[in-house]
Amino acid sequence: MMQTIRLTTAQALIRFLNAQYIHIDGNEFPFVEGIFTIFGHGNVLGIGQALEQESGHLKVIQGKNEQGMAHAAIAYSKQMLRQKIYAVTTSVGPGAANLAAAAGTALANQIPVLFLPGDTFATRQPDPVLQQIEQEYSAAVTTNDALKPLSRYWDRITRPEQLMSSLLRAFEVMTDPAKAGPVTICIAQDVEGEAYDYDETFFARRVHYVDRKLPTTRELTGAVALIKASRHPVILVGGGAKYSEAGDILKKLSEKHHIPLVETQAGKATVEYTFANNLGGVGVTGTLAANKIARQADLIIGIGTRYTDFATSSKTAFDFEHGQFLNINVSRSQAYKLDAFQVVADAKVTLEQLASLLEGYTSEFGNQIQELKAEWDQERERLSQITFNRTDFTPEVDNQFDQAALNEYADALQTELPQTTALIAMNESIPADSIIVGSAGSLPGDLQRIWNPSITNTYHLEYGYSCMGYEVSGALGVKLAAPDQEVYSIVGDGSFLMLHSELVTAIQYHHKINIILFDNAGFGCINNLQMENGGGSYLCEFRTRDNRILNIDYAKIAEAYGAKSYKVNNIKQLQDALADAQQQVSSTLIEIKVLPKTMTHGYESWWNVGVAEVSDHESIQRVFAAQQEKLKTAKQY
Repeated sequence: MMQTIRLTTAQALIRFLNAQYIHIDGNEFPFVEGIFTIFGHGNVLGIGQALEQESGHLKVIQGKNEQGMAHAAIAYSKQMLRQKIYAVTTSVGPGAANLAAAAGTALANQIPVLFLPGDTFATRQPDPVLQQIEQEYSAAVTTNDALKPLSRYWDRITRPEQLMSSLLRAFEVMTDPAKAGPVTICIAQDVEGEAYDYDETFFARRVHYVDRKLPTTRELTGAVALIKASRHPVILVGGGAKYSEAGDILKKLSEKHHIPLVETQAGKATVEYTFANNLGGVGVTGTLAANKIARQADLIIGIGTRYTDFATSSKTAFDFEHGQFLNINVSRSQAYKLDAFQVVADAKVTLEQLASLLEGYTSEFGNQIQELKAEWDQERERLSQITFNRTDFTPEVDNQFDQAALNEYADALQTELPQTTALIAMNESIPADSIIVGSAGSLPGDLQRIWNPSITNTYHLEYGYSCMGYEVSGALGVKLAAPDQEVYSIVGDGSFLMLHSELVTAIQYHHKINIILFDNAGFGCINNLQMENGGGSYLCEFRTRDNRILNIDYAKIAEAYGAKSYKVNNIKQLQDALADAQQQVSSTLIEIKVLPKTMTHGYESWWNVGVAEVSDHESIQRVFAAQQEKLKTAKQY
């Protein structure tokens, strides 16, 4: 006879989460590490009660903003190579709506995370409840419907027994490397507290096996033929290579067959930069070396990449007329991109099998890989030593920002420090095993070009969605994943202002993070974009109504929260602050005043953006005409 146990829906949920395990490469461990929560009337009496009564091994963390704690959960999963997750529970209405930006971030980056927002009443007895939206065409629509297009799997629980099939489907999605992404299960708030006689076997230890998908003989034969026929192959390392832990075999293949490596943002630090054949980031935010080698490639071997416009320079980075593509990806849809030969399989095992089939093959690059790398290293050295002067300073960024404007910023912010100089000094000052976290603005471009990781998996950039506000929250998630390593959130002032609430959470729970805040008094990246494309500087600088540049004391904000803070405007102060911050046991913030227009510029790359076809400004007309010419050489599919 079937044994049952009477539990509320919420109690059954928490018990089930405690029993989920994942099995990868012979290792087995719990899949759900914990749960972030902000309690409200849609979840406090259901999921809140269940957690208070019996949370099991789940670590329960009180967040400060729903988007912020969700980003922390996403960063945790990303840093754990998608092998463990935190769940996130919110109230109904605004609490659930605040998940939207985070859900988009997880979906774009293919990161598994479990969202558990509360929902309206299944009985509809008190309809409409507090924070319920009303649509005339359907009483079934709630705020959570907005999360449907942002979820890999979405469900609404209106009866207790529905939970069982829904959770099984949810965990199938989250533990599948090809489909991994955000799962949203919204539970009606009355149903959270409703009891049901659940089959006890539903709560038995359940193991989700992640077996590496092997390539077929046909796929291997085709891949080998393409590689052996090529003279100048290039390996493009994407995020899928990192999640597959393919770094060692990539180095082996690259070294033995003399094939250069270039990286996407997600793939960076799969292989350390100190590896001789690693030429760094490719595309819009790529290095000169990587972009030069990519353009002459006759075969691009894409390993776990989505080929976004930044990686492909809006489909102009490669010689599409003469080059071919070989894509290795667990996702069939991703493998099809750029009309490639597809190998739908795990990156690591595919490369290991290719290794035994490429005996005798060597590319024809000769000394070119090392020459290009040396040329780029020399350029990086130049960027590390830029100094500002008030009479004849040429910004790295090509736009109409003149000397007088730069001098105004130097006076207002009381600094003469260029951004690239500060970043490289930081790269050379912090411990090699430190993990940096970034997401949006001009900093990701600088980081992909000039930040040189010497240890794998120490570069954590969310650039699939480039979500402003991820950086501080993400640093907390990374610290949860790597408690014994220093974690640095590298964030601009614009992004910091968007969202930094989880700094308080980090302080509250004694999870030390270090925030490195680059303050150039504006949305510098977008200011560059508008001015480089013929426009003026319009509403992207932080100025008062009487046109004075804002000089905000961010260090004082962090100090008020309880962090140790520093203010720096030269390299010596930065080095001293970094050294002292390493000795602290609590979270820190280093406010760096930097000059605008001192970030790196593009290196033989192009980005297709929506320039106005009709304008009164000749500068915009010229940019539009140049864009149309460039599009004639770009691949269209």
